[in-house]
Amino acid sequence: MSTTASTASTEFSNRQRTFIRYFTAILTDLVVLGLFSQYWDRVEISSFTVALAAAVLLQVLLKATVFLEHKVGEYINKHSLKFTKFKRIFSAWAILFVSKLLILEALNIAFGDDLNFIGKWHGLVPFIIVVLAIFAAEALINRFYRFLGDKPAQGE
Repeated sequence: MSTTASTASTEFSNRQRTFIRYFTAILTDLVVLGLFSQYWDRVEISSFTVALAAAVLLQVLLKATVFLEHKVGEYINKHSLKFTKFKRIFSAWAILFVSKLLILEALNIAFGDDLNFIGKWHGLVPFIIVVLAIFAAEALINRFYRFLGDKPAQGE
């Protein structure tokens, strides 16, 4: 088999890469939500189906938040002359914090009593802990995925 044929068989389209990226992220969210539900009394999920739907909704809303944060950051970098770094950091913090409140409310509207984060401020602290765990798990999986990638041979 020629090198070209073996290379072509391992190439993926952008749509395939996007699908795998989101599929993996949703499954990661599902696992994290399931583990927190099973082992921490501050997270209650009534069923696997609710956990799966919550993982999908979380992934959509978190990706939208990161997209918005990047767009606002680009705008600030392009149009701000004074205190650019401060404005960039403050706007990122504000968007990321406020988005957690909105995402928590979206989950409450979508799932009601089938999904609960229990604690002060309507479960905001446990929710943020779960989101941070999701980000950490996704980062670990991405790092491991890159580690498994082909490394160029010496001399190439």
